[in-house]
Amino acid sequence: MGVADDDTELDALSAQVRARPKLSQEAVEALIAAAGGGDRDAHAALVEHSLGPVLAEAVAHRERGVEVLDLFQEGSLAALVAVEEYVEREGAAAGFVAYVRRVVSLHLDRVIEEHETAVAEAAELVEDTRLLEVARVALRRQTGRQPTETELAAVLLWSPERVALISGILDNARSDFDSDIVQYLDDADDDGDDGGDGAVGDE
Repeated sequence: MGVADDDTELDALSAQVRARPKLSQEAVEALIAAAGGGDRDAHAALVEHSLGPVLAEAVAHRERGVEVLDLFQEGSLAALVAVEEYVEREGAAAGFVAYVRRVVSLHLDRVIEEHETAVAEAAELVEDTRLLEVARVALRRQTGRQPTETELAAVLLWSPERVALISGILDNARSDFDSDIVQYLDDADDDGDDGGDGAVGDE
């Protein structure tokens, strides 16, 4: 989703949140008490009251790689938990919004950390497949045959298990025409066929 689309949907979401009637502190206090007694409508009203703080936290976290609408969805789930916890603790109405924001903020921090980890792992995987294919091409040119996993492991300073894992991913990518990885493979093959010493440097 582009920035413009993200902002347009954010504007629409903001309008929906603002359109909900504001609750007084007395009303929140009454809802907390009712929800504590098992009133599910009161619980739902508290969750709806939380959507403003959720949106504020989603916007505050938006510059960290995750789209704001995804953050809002995640934050809404965290708000469900926060409301449940606050009702069980019989918290005061005055601290309700601050508690929800704190729970949502911590959850969004975790979501972003997981996203950053996943992105880094994906980039590392793509780089590993590139290195493996370069090593395959270089050893194939040197020996005139397909290299073994043991030979590849020695050149790359990897374990044979890692070579087997990345090889499987690489071969599946070829058969599935994964464009991100196949582009690396085709470039590596072209470089190998054009000549050069084919040496693989240490990482």
